[in-house]
Amino acid sequence: MYHGGLSPLLSGGNSISVTQNCWWLLALSGTRSGTDSDEGMGTMQRRPTIRTTLATQATSTTRIAGRAGAVAAALSLLVAPAAVASATPASAAPYCGITWGSTGQATDDLQTGTVTGVRAGQHTCFDRLVIDVTGDPTGYDVRYVSTVLADGSGLPVPVAGGARLAVVAKKGATNVPAMPSVSGYSTFRQVRWAGSFEGRTTLALGVRARLPLRAFVLYDAATDRGRLIVDVAHSW
Repeated sequence: MYHGGLSPLLSGGNSISVTQNCWWLLALSGTRSGTDSDEGMGTMQRRPTIRTTLATQATSTTRIAGRAGAVAAALSLLVAPAAVASATPASAAPYCGITWGSTGQATDDLQTGTVTGVRAGQHTCFDRLVIDVTGDPTGYDVRYVSTVLADGSGLPVPVAGGARLAVVAKKGATNVPAMPSVSGYSTFRQVRWAGSFEGRTTLALGVRARLPLRAFVLYDAATDRGRLIVDVAHSW
């Protein structure tokens, strides 16, 4: 008796066993349910994919931000030393506030009078040489030279020290005054007489090194006496 699509499959020598039919049915149902399942899984799998993508993007953003921070830190380390280096010279104050240079100083004035004495003294920031004169002391020439030459003869006058100053008072001398001892001085090393000729008197001053100097004069009109003063700093 025919009951529908399943009976022919169960009848006669050409019939398919119940077991086979069951497997066939299961296969059909499995295909449909599999399709439904794929569609369902497809829908369900999209959300983890989106979440995974967002997480990956967040991780990538964090890594990029971290790398950018590391690059910025490295650049700051490269720039910082330059800033410190440029700030150091500006903040360094000159020794004792001294702003003298080491170039020669001179005036062209020629005045009457003579050299009467030579003295030296030590101060906190410099050593001082004083030439006492009669009359206005405004004529002088003080400068670093490779060799001090004697007035008149032109012979070299060697002095101790790493640098030499020719100190010229534009006045003559009637006698040779005693030279001061500068033993133990910070800058001065030796003072020597270098002659007097035709209204010029020269001293050879040996110093430790080529250091800042200044030259100036003081004059007392009441006594008509003056001083040529040469200061050489202890350091730059």
